[in-house]
Amino acid sequence: MKRRELLRSAGIGAASVFLGPGLSGCSGEQREVTEKPGRKPNLVFVFADQWRAQATGYAGNKDVKTPNLDKLAGQSVNFSNAVSGCPVCSPYRASLMTGRYPLTHGVFLNDLLLNDEAVSLAQAYNRAGYETGYIGKWHLNGNRRGAFIPRERRQGFKFWKVLDCTHNYNNSFYYADENVKLKWEGYDSIAQTREAQRYIRAHARGKPFALVVSWGPPHAPYHTAPQKYRDMFDPAKLTLRANVPKEQQAQAKKNLAGYYAHIAALDDCIGELLGTLKGLGLEKDTIFVFTSDHGDMLHSRGQMKKQRPWDESIRVPFLLRYPAATGGKGRTIDMPINAPDIMPTLLGLSGIEIPGTVEGTDFSNVVRGKVQPPDNAVLISCPSPFGQWTRKSGGREYRGLRTRRYTYVRDLNGPWLLYDNEKDPYQLNNLCNKPEHRKLQKELEGLLSQKLKDTNDKFLSGWDYIKKWGYTVNESGTVRYTN
Repeated sequence: MKRRELLRSAGIGAASVFLGPGLSGCSGEQREVTEKPGRKPNLVFVFADQWRAQATGYAGNKDVKTPNLDKLAGQSVNFSNAVSGCPVCSPYRASLMTGRYPLTHGVFLNDLLLNDEAVSLAQAYNRAGYETGYIGKWHLNGNRRGAFIPRERRQGFKFWKVLDCTHNYNNSFYYADENVKLKWEGYDSIAQTREAQRYIRAHARGKPFALVVSWGPPHAPYHTAPQKYRDMFDPAKLTLRANVPKEQQAQAKKNLAGYYAHIAALDDCIGELLGTLKGLGLEKDTIFVFTSDHGDMLHSRGQMKKQRPWDESIRVPFLLRYPAATGGKGRTIDMPINAPDIMPTLLGLSGIEIPGTVEGTDFSNVVRGKVQPPDNAVLISCPSPFGQWTRKSGGREYRGLRTRRYTYVRDLNGPWLLYDNEKDPYQLNNLCNKPEHRKLQKELEGLLSQKLKDTNDKFLSGWDYIKKWGYTVNESGTVRYTN
């Protein structure tokens, strides 16, 4: 048995490695597993677009209003160092659907079509006798964001109310089984949540179901949430992160107010979904996940959006509630978890065989509390910068590691960034190439080199990968899309 297969079958993740001082395990007691033999759990997987880890009440943000998520965190496993390894929409979504890294599934830019070479998340659940459904944003259909997505491009999902991509949340459309464009009523995330509630009610009895709900907010435009949520936030009263430049602080507060308004709306949607599960008696036997595809710099370091290797871009919220396996009480696990690890972990919790095409690690026994979280490191990367992260504006190819404590990154020219996130949570002090940190940097460099070897990543330039896959891009490396 290969090493990766051995680790996957054991459900313990990567082998323990030394990642420097200050590593901690998980907080909270380990509880006895109460899963019912023979009955597979339902899955409700909810994720937002561009919701950074720092923007929740349970993470310590006193400005944002997330009472439903804060309550959920008290009942969930909170992966406090969850990472979007290639922090941009389509690459994350392709990794979620396949359990593979971007240079394996080939979606390392936005607006690329995900191929069908891997067994997908939905196909794995279908094979196990599940009903499967997807509602909301897809962003894996290539460069036609507003086009009908035929069944063969849906990666196995049966129920389907989807548009590839839009950020016009109050004039939002979707397709179901027919090539007929339909419109969500009002603010689309609220309408999509109501549709998810209908789906859950319709499938409450009978076969288990796996439902994915994908919201567009809080991605920009920041100021389009329903008015009652916008009225909740006064920009002048908001607190900024310490790494926002003074000259951008006024605009940052305005954008944060709109960003938080979207988040408050989505928090209410979370409450509605959780209430539906509870009302139907499905709470204990349903795996409920809330997360995001990537973060948003939102003026930290004077930058916006994603793709960057800093925590505002790569770290995402990740709550997993499954009372039958965890006892229903919250605990925090500070072990990093990456996008390719989500599919095998969910399948492991569901008692479903993990396909051989999966590259990520099954951490289901860490969730159950059967094994201690390993001292692992996860890969972060930008195979080919594009869009708002162009080479002309400072964008660059990079590969790096995120551990519990450290961020280490190198670009094509060599070591670039090294942060002690425990001592320097705003990543203001770059320790890279400083003599006093030579030993630590060497250890992290060795770990990164091994990670690249394990994932067959030769760290070429983005143009090399674009040529290898035969993609057509413009001068900035961006796939042109149409609506």
